[in-house]
Amino acid sequence: MKRAHKLIIFAGVVLVLFYFMKDAFFNEENYTKPLLKEREDKDLSFRGQANSPLNDDERRNFKNLVYYEPNLDYLIRAEVEPLAKQDTLLMPLTNGSYEPYLRYALAKFEVQGQPQKLTLYKKLNEEKDQLFVPFTDKTNGFETYGGGRYMDVPFEEGAKTVTLDFNRAYSPFCAYNPDYVCPVPPKDNFLSIAIPAGEKTYEK
Repeated sequence: MKRAHKLIIFAGVVLVLFYFMKDAFFNEENYTKPLLKEREDKDLSFRGQANSPLNDDERRNFKNLVYYEPNLDYLIRAEVEPLAKQDTLLMPLTNGSYEPYLRYALAKFEVQGQPQKLTLYKKLNEEKDQLFVPFTDKTNGFETYGGGRYMDVPFEEGAKTVTLDFNRAYSPFCAYNPDYVCPVPPKDNFLSIAIPAGEKTYEK
Protein backbone atom coordinates (compact mmCIF):
# COMPACT_ATOMS: atom_id res chain seq x y z
CA MET A 1 0.00 0.00 0.00
CA LYS A 2 2.82 2.40 0.92
CA ARG A 3 4.63 1.53 -2.30
CA ALA A 4 1.54 2.36 -4.38
CA HIS A 5 1.15 5.64 -2.50
CA LYS A 6 4.78 6.57 -3.23
CA LEU A 7 4.35 5.75 -6.92
CA ILE A 8 1.30 8.03 -7.12
CA ILE A 9 3.25 10.86 -5.46
CA PHE A 10 6.21 10.30 -7.80
CA ALA A 11 3.96 10.38 -10.89
CA GLY A 12 2.41 13.61 -9.63
CA VAL A 13 5.81 15.21 -9.12
CA VAL A 14 6.90 14.19 -12.63
CA LEU A 15 3.78 15.74 -14.15
CA VAL A 16 4.27 18.99 -12.22
CA LEU A 17 7.93 19.23 -13.23
CA PHE A 18 7.03 18.51 -16.86
CA TYR A 19 4.43 21.29 -16.85
CA PHE A 20 6.75 23.93 -15.40
CA MET A 21 9.93 22.94 -17.23
CA LYS A 22 8.70 21.93 -20.67
CA ASP A 23 9.34 25.41 -22.07
CA ALA A 24 13.01 24.95 -21.21
CA PHE A 25 13.23 21.50 -22.81
CA PHE A 26 10.97 22.10 -25.81
CA ASN A 27 12.00 25.32 -27.50
CA GLU A 28 12.38 26.75 -30.99
CA GLU A 29 15.49 24.70 -31.71
CA ASN A 30 14.54 21.23 -30.49
CA TYR A 31 10.76 21.24 -30.86
CA THR A 32 9.34 23.87 -33.19
CA LYS A 33 11.86 23.51 -36.03
CA PRO A 34 11.47 19.73 -36.36
CA LEU A 35 7.69 20.13 -36.19
CA LEU A 36 7.67 22.71 -38.98
CA LYS A 37 9.99 20.51 -41.03
CA GLU A 38 7.54 17.61 -40.66
CA ARG A 39 4.79 19.86 -41.98
CA GLU A 40 6.90 20.91 -44.97
CA ASP A 41 7.68 17.26 -45.74
CA LYS A 42 3.98 16.39 -45.60
CA ASP A 43 3.23 19.15 -48.10
CA LEU A 44 5.87 17.69 -50.42
CA SER A 45 4.32 14.24 -50.13
CA PHE A 46 0.89 15.68 -51.00
CA ARG A 47 2.34 17.20 -54.16
CA GLY A 48 3.88 13.89 -55.17
CA GLN A 49 2.02 11.12 -56.92
CA ALA A 50 2.89 8.05 -54.89
CA ASN A 51 1.58 8.89 -51.38
CA SER A 52 -0.85 11.72 -51.99
CA PRO A 53 -4.60 11.35 -51.29
CA LEU A 54 -5.25 14.15 -53.81
CA ASN A 55 -6.20 13.56 -57.41
CA ASP A 56 -4.01 14.84 -60.26
CA ASP A 57 -5.77 18.18 -60.66
CA GLU A 58 -5.72 18.86 -56.92
CA ARG A 59 -2.02 17.98 -56.67
CA ARG A 60 -1.14 20.44 -59.41
CA ASN A 61 -3.01 23.23 -57.61
CA PHE A 62 -1.99 22.22 -54.11
CA LYS A 63 -0.08 24.83 -52.07
CA ASN A 64 0.03 23.63 -48.50
CA LEU A 65 -1.96 22.27 -45.59
CA VAL A 66 -3.06 24.70 -42.89
CA TYR A 67 -2.16 24.38 -39.21
CA TYR A 68 -2.51 26.15 -35.91
CA GLU A 69 0.69 27.76 -34.71
CA PRO A 70 2.76 25.42 -32.48
CA ASN A 71 1.68 25.80 -28.86
CA LEU A 72 3.44 24.05 -25.99
CA ASP A 73 0.24 24.14 -23.94
CA TYR A 74 -0.94 21.31 -26.18
CA LEU A 75 2.15 19.18 -25.67
CA ILE A 76 0.75 17.27 -22.73
CA ARG A 77 2.18 14.62 -20.45
CA ALA A 78 -0.68 12.29 -19.53
CA GLU A 79 -0.92 9.59 -16.91
CA VAL A 80 -1.43 6.11 -18.34
CA GLU A 81 -4.11 4.10 -16.56
CA PRO A 82 -4.16 0.40 -17.49
CA LEU A 83 -7.55 -1.05 -18.35
CA ALA A 84 -8.89 -3.90 -16.26
CA LYS A 85 -9.47 -5.73 -19.53
CA GLN A 86 -7.78 -4.97 -22.83
CA ASP A 87 -10.63 -5.95 -25.09
CA THR A 88 -10.95 -5.61 -28.86
CA LEU A 89 -13.11 -2.87 -30.32
CA LEU A 90 -14.52 -3.13 -33.82
CA MET A 91 -13.92 0.50 -34.73
CA PRO A 92 -16.38 1.76 -37.36
CA LEU A 93 -15.00 2.94 -40.69
CA THR A 94 -16.37 5.65 -42.96
CA ASN A 95 -17.66 3.07 -45.48
CA GLY A 96 -19.80 1.30 -42.87
CA SER A 97 -17.41 -1.59 -42.23
CA TYR A 98 -15.26 -2.20 -39.14
CA GLU A 99 -11.62 -2.71 -38.23
CA PRO A 100 -10.39 -4.36 -35.00
CA TYR A 101 -8.32 -2.33 -32.52
CA LEU A 102 -7.14 -3.23 -29.04
CA ARG A 103 -8.35 -0.89 -26.28
CA TYR A 104 -4.91 -0.59 -24.71
CA ALA A 105 -5.15 1.95 -21.85
CA LEU A 106 -6.54 5.31 -20.77
CA ALA A 107 -4.60 8.58 -20.93
CA LYS A 108 -5.70 11.01 -18.20
CA PHE A 109 -4.64 14.64 -18.36
CA GLU A 110 -5.71 18.22 -17.81
CA VAL A 111 -6.04 20.89 -20.49
CA GLN A 112 -7.47 24.39 -20.18
CA GLY A 113 -7.92 23.63 -16.49
CA GLN A 114 -10.30 20.75 -17.20
CA PRO A 115 -9.71 17.02 -16.64
CA GLN A 116 -9.90 14.94 -19.80
CA LYS A 117 -9.25 11.36 -20.85
CA LEU A 118 -8.65 9.52 -24.09
CA THR A 119 -8.57 5.82 -24.86
CA LEU A 120 -5.29 4.68 -26.37
CA TYR A 121 -5.73 2.08 -29.11
CA LYS A 122 -3.34 -0.39 -30.67
CA LYS A 123 -3.91 -1.75 -34.12
CA LEU A 124 -3.90 -5.51 -34.08
CA ASN A 125 -0.73 -7.07 -35.54
CA GLU A 126 0.90 -3.62 -35.52
CA GLU A 127 4.60 -3.93 -34.63
CA LYS A 128 5.37 -0.22 -34.21
CA ASP A 129 5.95 1.12 -30.68
CA GLN A 130 3.10 3.57 -30.93
CA LEU A 131 -0.55 3.84 -30.06
CA PHE A 132 -3.39 5.24 -32.13
CA VAL A 133 -5.61 8.02 -30.76
CA PRO A 134 -8.59 9.04 -32.90
CA PHE A 135 -10.46 11.91 -31.24
CA THR A 136 -12.98 14.67 -31.74
CA ASP A 137 -13.19 18.08 -30.08
CA LYS A 138 -15.17 21.30 -30.39
CA THR A 139 -13.12 22.62 -33.32
CA ASN A 140 -14.50 19.86 -35.60
CA GLY A 141 -16.72 21.18 -38.34
CA PHE A 142 -15.53 24.72 -37.72
CA GLU A 143 -11.74 25.04 -37.89
CA THR A 144 -10.85 21.36 -38.27
CA TYR A 145 -12.18 18.36 -40.19
CA GLY A 146 -15.71 17.50 -39.09
CA GLY A 147 -15.00 13.80 -38.71
CA GLY A 148 -12.26 14.28 -36.11
CA ARG A 149 -8.51 13.94 -36.13
CA TYR A 150 -5.83 11.40 -35.21
CA MET A 151 -2.63 11.23 -33.18
CA ASP A 152 0.11 8.60 -33.32
CA VAL A 153 1.59 8.35 -29.83
CA PRO A 154 5.04 6.82 -29.14
CA PHE A 155 4.80 4.37 -26.26
CA GLU A 156 7.02 1.92 -24.40
CA GLU A 157 5.48 -1.11 -22.76
CA GLY A 158 5.00 -0.54 -19.04
CA ALA A 159 5.38 3.26 -19.17
CA LYS A 160 3.38 5.19 -16.56
CA THR A 161 3.03 8.33 -18.66
CA VAL A 162 2.63 9.18 -22.33
CA THR A 163 3.10 12.39 -24.34
CA LEU A 164 0.06 13.64 -26.23
CA ASP A 165 1.30 16.08 -28.84
CA PHE A 166 -1.81 17.78 -30.19
CA ASN A 167 0.42 19.98 -32.36
CA ARG A 168 0.90 16.83 -34.44
CA ALA A 169 -2.82 15.98 -34.63
CA TYR A 170 -3.67 15.27 -38.26
CA SER A 171 -6.70 14.78 -40.47
CA PRO A 172 -7.46 11.36 -41.99
CA PHE A 173 -7.08 10.87 -45.75
CA CYS A 174 -10.86 10.87 -46.17
CA ALA A 175 -10.76 14.57 -45.22
CA TYR A 176 -9.09 15.20 -48.60
CA ASN A 177 -10.66 12.46 -50.69
CA PRO A 178 -13.96 10.64 -49.95
CA ASP A 179 -12.70 7.55 -51.78
CA TYR A 180 -10.49 6.74 -48.79
CA VAL A 181 -11.79 4.64 -45.90
CA CYS A 182 -10.91 5.91 -42.41
CA PRO A 183 -11.60 4.95 -38.77
CA VAL A 184 -14.32 6.98 -37.06
CA PRO A 185 -13.31 8.20 -33.56
CA PRO A 186 -15.23 6.21 -30.90
CA LYS A 187 -17.55 8.05 -28.52
CA ASP A 188 -15.20 7.59 -25.56
CA ASN A 189 -12.71 9.86 -27.37
CA PHE A 190 -15.06 12.83 -27.75
CA LEU A 191 -13.35 15.70 -25.91
CA SER A 192 -15.63 18.29 -24.33
CA ILE A 193 -13.37 21.22 -25.22
CA ALA A 194 -11.77 22.80 -28.28
CA ILE A 195 -8.20 21.76 -29.10
CA PRO A 196 -6.80 24.61 -31.26
CA ALA A 197 -3.64 22.73 -32.19
CA GLY A 198 -2.46 20.61 -35.10
CA GLU A 199 -3.97 20.41 -38.56
CA LYS A 200 -6.88 22.60 -39.65
CA THR A 201 -9.53 22.00 -42.31
CA TYR A 202 -8.18 21.39 -45.81
CA GLU A 203 -9.56 23.89 -48.31
CA LYS A 204 -9.29 23.02 -52.00
